[in-house]
Amino acid sequence: MDALRHFKWDFVVLLAALGVAFWYGGTAALWLAMILVVVEIVFSFDNAAVNAKYLARLNDAWQRIFLTVGILIAVVGMRLVFPFVIVCLTGGVGPAEAIRLAFEKGDPHTPGTYGYILDQAHPAIAAFGGVFLLLLFLDFLFDTERDSTWLSWIEKPLLKVGKLDQLSVIVVAAVLLVASQTLAADDEQSTVLFAGVLGIVVYLAVNGLASVMEDAEAAKAEQLHLESDDEGATTSAGPSAGQQVLLAGKAAFSLFLFLEVLDASFSFDGVIGAFAITPDPVIIALGLGVGALFVRSMTVFLVKRGTLAEYRYLEHGAHWAIGSLALLLFVTLEFDIPDVVIGLVGIAFIGAALATSVVANRREAEVADAADEIAAEAAPAPGIFESGAEHEHAVVAAATTTEQDD
Repeated sequence: MDALRHFKWDFVVLLAALGVAFWYGGTAALWLAMILVVVEIVFSFDNAAVNAKYLARLNDAWQRIFLTVGILIAVVGMRLVFPFVIVCLTGGVGPAEAIRLAFEKGDPHTPGTYGYILDQAHPAIAAFGGVFLLLLFLDFLFDTERDSTWLSWIEKPLLKVGKLDQLSVIVVAAVLLVASQTLAADDEQSTVLFAGVLGIVVYLAVNGLASVMEDAEAAKAEQLHLESDDEGATTSAGPSAGQQVLLAGKAAFSLFLFLEVLDASFSFDGVIGAFAITPDPVIIALGLGVGALFVRSMTVFLVKRGTLAEYRYLEHGAHWAIGSLALLLFVTLEFDIPDVVIGLVGIAFIGAALATSVVANRREAEVADAADEIAAEAAPAPGIFESGAEHEHAVVAAATTTEQDD
């Protein structure tokens, strides 16, 4: 019931959007919009899981901004305005002409149509999105401060080499160079290289700005904590050891920008792929927009419920899904890979991570129960002349002895 209450406004918007789709194009448009909503939700779960990792560092006010201003950017900006901009730039047409082409609903495989012009921008979009997502994946793999590993046979060796500074940038630059020379067409190599380098610059700039602002916020909170201690105030005024500082102000704004660019990197190729389902930009905007709203709410839901902490390998699986998506984007420079294949690869990683998390949690619970049973069996029963306090002391002593033996 809590989950239903959390998504209540999403369902209200869904019903409204489906009503608009039916009014706009009848039953056919209604079904197409529903398909796009489902596709966006299912294939973007890895996006929600990764976003939750960063959203957990924002305070409640910025989390609300993520669901309001952020969703406007995601829906209006990425699902509606962005395709028009791409068509104008790639096709060399004006905004009025782009709108006219959009409502002609021409076959995306026919030269000169809205969908065809948008598809011509795929190499640049794939290079930018692939580079950005691959950097995010490699930064996670090379993070030596991680507490746990999932695919340990791969991740542990990578943690050792991750001590090399800027290794992720070196690897991504090498992948971009190889992909541009081997997978991109001859007349697209310079475009792929430019878009990829731009992706590296944007990632380093936005992620670096967020890191600097976050460190400054943490230092400020620590300074306030120390000052309160010097004045004899209670230590609750600052963050306790191990407690994460929730970001606000400039630091939160920087991380918010990073989240928006991350969402754009996920949605770039999805917007183009939606034209394989329907060439109608209105239906695409409705379907993908509502789907994006559900994904945003899912992100906040994961943060509120602490799902990333409960399912320890979910974050790992999401990053592996992102890594696979990034590499597949590079492969699409030469080969036509259906969106359903790309989505199913990500779902497979997420599902495997959830399953292994459940198994690990169950194993830990069984070990804890077994330890409790051993402690209970080792504790002596209270004697006739033994008081309740003495019996309690004996039970504690027996449990301690058992733990030492383990």
